[in-house]
Amino acid sequence: MSAETGEPLGAVAPAPPSGEPLLRVRGLSKHFPVREGFGRAGLVRAVDGVDFEVRAGQTLGLVGESGCGKTTTGRMLVRLLEPTAGSIEFAGRDITRAGRRELRPLRQDLQIIFQDPYASLNPRHTVGRIVAMPLQVNGITPPGGVRKRVQELLELVGLNPEHYNRYPHEFSGGQRQRIGIARALALRPKLIVADEPVSALDVSIQAQVVNLLRDLQRDLGLAFVFIAHDLAVVRHFCHRVAVMYLGRIVEIGDRDDIYHRPQHPYTRALLSAIPDVTRLGPAGRIRLTGDVPTPLDPPTGCRFRTRCWKARDICATDEPTLTPRDGGHQATACHFPETGPLTAGADATGTDAVEEVAR
Repeated sequence: MSAETGEPLGAVAPAPPSGEPLLRVRGLSKHFPVREGFGRAGLVRAVDGVDFEVRAGQTLGLVGESGCGKTTTGRMLVRLLEPTAGSIEFAGRDITRAGRRELRPLRQDLQIIFQDPYASLNPRHTVGRIVAMPLQVNGITPPGGVRKRVQELLELVGLNPEHYNRYPHEFSGGQRQRIGIARALALRPKLIVADEPVSALDVSIQAQVVNLLRDLQRDLGLAFVFIAHDLAVVRHFCHRVAVMYLGRIVEIGDRDDIYHRPQHPYTRALLSAIPDVTRLGPAGRIRLTGDVPTPLDPPTGCRFRTRCWKARDICATDEPTLTPRDGGHQATACHFPETGPLTAGADATGTDAVEEVAR
C-alpha cells in the first residue's frame, strides 16, 4: 500500500531473471557550465560519476532528494542529454557517443516515460497520431496496419480504443500518462526509463498507474529504470534500489537489503521520512541539519559529511567509494557504514533507537 495514497499496490514484484546486464553504466557524469558575463564561472556537477547495471526484466529504482541528479541520469540513458564523461552500454553496445543515425535502431529497444503528462503530449495531435508516431518515424507497418496496432496499445494500457481520434485535453491526468505509456510501448522496447511517472498525478490514481507498469513488466518482460520520490512505490515496484545524493550514488543493493538493512546514514535518513499512518507526529524521523550543498561547489571527501552525524576527519579528506558488502548484493560509499537492521534516531545523533518505520 502506498504510504501517500493508502491504495493497494498489489504484490511485491518477483525476482527478475538473471543473466548479462542489459544496461551497464560506468562513471557517467554530466556537468553544466555556469557563465558569468562573457566568462565561465564554474560547473554544476549534476551527475558526477555513477555506476550501475540493469538486467533484462529487472527494475532499478533511483531515489534521492530533488536536485540529486536522478532525472539528468535518466535523460542521459536515452541520450536526450549528452554525457560529459563515462560510458553507457546497452545490449552489449557502447552508445555513449552514438550519433543520431546509429541511435535510430536502438530507439526501438530504449524508451522513456516523462514525468508531466500535460507537457509531454502535443495538444495539436490526436491520441492516435501521438501513439503512432514512433511507428511512422521508424517506418514500421505492423500486421493489420498502424491504426489497429495503436488501438491494441490503447486497450493494453486501459484506455478505450475508440478514443483514437480524441485530443489530449479531453483526458484526465492519469489517462494522459497512460497515453504516454502506450507511446513508449509502441516499438516493443526492452528497457523503459520512467522519470517519476506518478508524481504529477492525483494521489487517487497513482497506485493504478504503478500497478499497470508492474503488469506490463510481467507480461512483456520489460526492464525499467524507475525514478521516483515515493519510497513506498519504489519498494513494491523495484528489484534493486540506488540512492543518489548530490550527483553520486551513495548506496545500491537489492530491495530487501536497502529497506531492512541500509548501511549509509543518508539512506537511513530517507527511510525514516516515510510517512507512518499508524503514528501521529514525526516520531522516529532522523532530522538532518543544514541544507544540501550546491553542486557548483560540492564538499571535499564525502559529499554527505556536512549533514552526517557520523562524520570524522577522514570524511573531509578521503572520498569513499562504493564498496561491496554482504556478499556483493549491496554496496555503500561510507567510511563508517551502519550495521544491523533498520532503526531510526529521534534526532541526527543516531543514538536513540525507535521502532522500524519503513514497513
